[in-house]
Amino acid sequence: MSEVKQIKAVARDRAGKGAARAVRRQGMVPAVIYGAGQPAQAIALDFNQTKQLIFAGHFLTTIFEIDVDGKTTRAIPRDYQLDPVKDFPVHVDFLRLAQGQAIKVVVPVHVVGQDKCPGVKRGGTLQIVEHSVELLVPSDAIPDFIEASVANLDIGSSVHLSDVALPKGAKPTSAENVTLVTVVAPSGMKEEEAAPAAAAEGEAAKA
Repeated sequence: MSEVKQIKAVARDRAGKGAARAVRRQGMVPAVIYGAGQPAQAIALDFNQTKQLIFAGHFLTTIFEIDVDGKTTRAIPRDYQLDPVKDFPVHVDFLRLAQGQAIKVVVPVHVVGQDKCPGVKRGGTLQIVEHSVELLVPSDAIPDFIEASVANLDIGSSVHLSDVALPKGAKPTSAENVTLVTVVAPSGMKEEEAAPAAAAEGEAAKA
């Protein structure tokens, strides 16, 4: 599970594009905290700390305790925007978290067991269909990732979301039969399998 991280912020008196530009000119990142039935709060974050946190990974699945002028709010990032040219953060949206709240998060899929995979040993190729999945999880138990094992996968077989052990309290938001990873036959094997089938069709046509 992602650890709770600390981040400091200052309250902003004004919202809107003009106010956001003014915050950026001061070397900070404009942000907003919303949700939990409370009014949205405009804040400004330290530019360097925010950039480091975003590019460190798992930003959108990390819970933050945001210290706004001495008052702490627990929240999770819901979205962030980067400058399209210079690739630095220009805005962050945070969602307030209530005690025991369940939230939707997109969690990476880590494929394991490649070294034991029978299909790969026979020349097959692993094809990752879904690199991440959306889960409904308790806000205090957000997983960093889920594992899809291909250790027993042969050519033509797949691992579905229903085959994966999800963390306690986590539920998929989509169909559980969604395919995560499959082992595809090598092109040579496909051609060999197709030849007898084509010959059989030809014989049937002659008859």
